[in-house]
Amino acid sequence: MAALNYTNLVLVIAALAGVIATPPTDGATVASIVTPAFFNGIISKAGAGCAGKTFYTRNAFLEAAKSYPRFGTGNLEVSKREIAAFFAHVTHETGHFCYKEEINGPKKNYCQQGNKQYPCVPGKGYHGRGPIQLSWNYNYGPAGKAIGFDGLNAPETVSKNPVISFKTAFWFWMNNVHSIITTNKGFGPTIRAINGMECNGGNTNAVQARIRYFKAYCSQLGVAPGANLAC
Repeated sequence: MAALNYTNLVLVIAALAGVIATPPTDGATVASIVTPAFFNGIISKAGAGCAGKTFYTRNAFLEAAKSYPRFGTGNLEVSKREIAAFFAHVTHETGHFCYKEEINGPKKNYCQQGNKQYPCVPGKGYHGRGPIQLSWNYNYGPAGKAIGFDGLNAPETVSKNPVISFKTAFWFWMNNVHSIITTNKGFGPTIRAINGMECNGGNTNAVQARIRYFKAYCSQLGVAPGANLAC
């Protein structure tokens, strides 16, 4: 075996640390998997009057994805399954990209009182916004810090800037869902990670809807959905 030069050694260390993502096999990329036809096939089902119809775009999705290079990477089968899972949840959460914000969200109180690290700002609402419907001050605070916007003082940014909106979805996904897919635990646990209240009979219809979307997108992408689909 040839000796490692300095550059190669840095790459090896970075890869072991998880900094450099392993690209999908067969030369596939997130952009080549999430084709215009795939993305538009989802958003085309949103009504013409939907606020998200012109807000969410494939270009905004791909721009946001650049900040999360580990999303949809690795084995091609796993990559496709992760992308199918991501869009299954996004489809359910936003009604095929119809909604930028949670229905009746402003009327709901998503403030965790007593959170000293990410305290609620008076007059600001932390209801669901974006593709994954980011909610609560304890998510808006760290998401904003990681992405580069003021999540506590300006949570409405998520429903005004489409790239930031997608970045919040990726932020939540990579911190809470990504490892579930890459370790082959199945789609079911991803439902629990996103909205565990639906599990164990909490909302069977919602769980089944997420599963239907996942299976449909897996079929479109040519990958088996695998086992463990329900939570």
